[in-house]
Amino acid sequence: MKVLIITYYWPPAGGSGVQRWLKFVKYLQNFDIEPIVYTVDNANYPKEDKTLLNEVPKNIKILKQPIWEPTDLLFWKKNNKQKKGVSNVSNGGFLSFVRGNFFIPDPKVFWVNSSVKYLQKIIDSSEIDVIISTGPPHSMHLIAQKLHQKNNLKWIADFRDPWSNLYYNKDFNQLSFAKNKNIKLEKSVLKNADCILTVSNTLKKEFLKTAKRVEVITNGFDDEVVTKNIIRLDKKFTISYIGLLPKQSNPTVLFKVLEKLCLQDSSFKNDLQINFIGDIVNDVKQDIQRFNLSENTKFLGYLPHHKAIEYQKKSQVLLLLIPNVLNNEGILTGKLFEYLTAKRPILAIGPEKGDLATILEETNAGKIVNFDNEIKLSEEIKSLYNDFKNNKLLVTSSDIKKYHRKELTKNLASILKNITS
Repeated sequence: MKVLIITYYWPPAGGSGVQRWLKFVKYLQNFDIEPIVYTVDNANYPKEDKTLLNEVPKNIKILKQPIWEPTDLLFWKKNNKQKKGVSNVSNGGFLSFVRGNFFIPDPKVFWVNSSVKYLQKIIDSSEIDVIISTGPPHSMHLIAQKLHQKNNLKWIADFRDPWSNLYYNKDFNQLSFAKNKNIKLEKSVLKNADCILTVSNTLKKEFLKTAKRVEVITNGFDDEVVTKNIIRLDKKFTISYIGLLPKQSNPTVLFKVLEKLCLQDSSFKNDLQINFIGDIVNDVKQDIQRFNLSENTKFLGYLPHHKAIEYQKKSQVLLLLIPNVLNNEGILTGKLFEYLTAKRPILAIGPEKGDLATILEETNAGKIVNFDNEIKLSEEIKSLYNDFKNNKLLVTSSDIKKYHRKELTKNLASILKNITS
């Protein structure tokens, strides 16, 4: 079986968006499925991690075509080493307004027609069995939809995030025509795809209102996070956050609690070390100063994936943050599954009823505290700190093998073979 995978994010792209389909492609051949990847030739990714190129199978076909992105002019400049991180792009200003109302569903829409023309020639000369599109950017689904309509081919549309209900859409200040157009495009994709793939059960329930078939394959972890190298834990009481941190996830409640604990206990203040690794919104940096935590905090910036994994394994506590927005019960950050393998206690701030809470309970990997529950958060941190002082800060994650990327790819292979049978 041959599958054509249409994705914008591909190595050397860094960040979370690239991981899901890089890992699927890595393992698909184990299940007698040949992936053909179609991606951009000249992408100006906000973050790059060239080490991920080593994970691309050498024997697969990678198709690339150039793309013109208006964001090159609006947000980032090519060849600028200090590219603006995506955490700060959606800031509600004029450029966000332009982005949300003139580029629908996203600025990659200018790549659709040329991609359809190019890929039709590939389909004509190859025995493609299934088309797969993954978004965001959701323009990738528009490419797949046109090819699906022109050819007798099955189509899977993978929604790593929602489309019209994506939490940061409101920062684009979309006018009614833009909102309606996005809803119309999304419904068309949901109705016409043979199968919708998504990452959480809550999103599945939402998509089933429109789609005929929805399957859940969560994100996961891979072999590089389960290495048996001996990692020495930090001597400080480190609370580490790793990944993209947008303003909707800014944990102001955490900073309030930590400031109070520092004032109450000088030993806690001396031991506390907060690490932020990745693309962190400016609001967080301002709050760190506002709550007098600058001396206890390090902003390490974006690091290669293998370096980020080291920080996961040696940190005393891993901080996981869900955006404080409506309908966030289905948000499952991909970082969760790597955190599970680190076997360090996870402290999550988010909805106490949702997919994340369910997984943390099933795996016995940590605790989740609601966004405004200062008392419970303070108690959880004091409990973690007390265990740290007594050398008892341990966690035994259970039932996590099903989240290995190879197992998840096995599930994908089963879906692919089912829809073509």
